[in-house]
Amino acid sequence: MAPSVLALLGATIVFTSFLSGVFGMAGGMILLGVLLNYFDVATAMILFSIIQLFANGWRALQWRSYVLWPIFGWYVLGALISVAGMRTIAFVPDKAMVFLMLGLMPFAIEALPAAARPNIEWRGVPFLTGVATTVIQILSGIGGMFLDIFFQKSMLDRKTTNATKAVTQSFSHVVRALYFGSLSGIGDVPLWATGPAILLAIAGTSLAPFVLERMSDHGFRQWTRMIILAIGVIFLFRAGSLIWHRY
Repeated sequence: MAPSVLALLGATIVFTSFLSGVFGMAGGMILLGVLLNYFDVATAMILFSIIQLFANGWRALQWRSYVLWPIFGWYVLGALISVAGMRTIAFVPDKAMVFLMLGLMPFAIEALPAAARPNIEWRGVPFLTGVATTVIQILSGIGGMFLDIFFQKSMLDRKTTNATKAVTQSFSHVVRALYFGSLSGIGDVPLWATGPAILLAIAGTSLAPFVLERMSDHGFRQWTRMIILAIGVIFLFRAGSLIWHRY
């Protein structure tokens, strides 16, 4: 791999880890999109999971006093049931499908009426969140935006939201890596690059609290929405390009 590509990937890891550290999402979309340009789907998913596990894990450690652990526990139970069912299907999406789902998801979520969006604080919702988010995470690679649906109606502040999403997403990254690793193995994953990638992810995440501390809850939600929709448009164009060249 050319030095220019390694430099690009390194810069992307730092930037996207910082972005995820601030908004609890969005960074993963960009990172996965870049990785898919250089690796096959299974390899990109595994490498992405390893990087994001440490980025989210470090974020969870930073905000650990704000984590709502009962939500996490029920989420894990739902996720384990979901991944067991998905493993029996053993489905691996192609790149066009991943980009298409990544691009459509923000607009599908935006179109969902506010009244129809469940609240993560309601009884039983964390379990259902674990089930549904895990399916989305395996099909598209990204579950953070879908996960956010369940937090939008809650009364949780930005720190509690970010911390609780960080621990649930950390677990989801482990699940995704095990799922794709069990199907394709890790032969194509550049293990030599995982160490530097992890350090860069932690470095990017460590910068995020300086911004999050100065941001209001309103600004947090407003910027999240704008960034996600912009990334969605870019990925729809990428999906269209892949489909066009296929036919």
